[in-house]
Amino acid sequence: MPDHISPEHRSWNMSRIRSKDTTPEMLVRSLVHRAGYRFSLHSNKLPGKPDIVMSRYRTVIFVNGCFWHRHSGCRYSTTPSTNTEYWKQKFDRTVARDQKAHADLRQLGWTVLVIWECQTRDSVNLVNSLESTLPDKF
Repeated sequence: MPDHISPEHRSWNMSRIRSKDTTPEMLVRSLVHRAGYRFSLHSNKLPGKPDIVMSRYRTVIFVNGCFWHRHSGCRYSTTPSTNTEYWKQKFDRTVARDQKAHADLRQLGWTVLVIWECQTRDSVNLVNSLESTLPDKF
């Protein structure tokens, strides 16, 4: 099935997809900050450039989009119906890159927490996820 959007409009749509300061990320940052944690953002000195870095606790948080990072079993983790081979390869590379970054961080002694975009839609679930990893402040 051909794309019903012109290449120029598709390019414009894709340019609007942010990698930093997304709504889910801002929500997680707000909760973590309100809990009394202080952190830095998007450290390029660590593998995978984590969204939130709490050096004092050697903990990093990645806030991942379900579509782009392939949240297993999530209804938001769909595959486009056109150019599926391209998308499969793109998603496989993203998942492999994420797994390597997480493994490298754990090997360096960091605790890695992944918060999925769909988890930010339920604030109780989100706080529970954060509490299980960061028990000394919540």
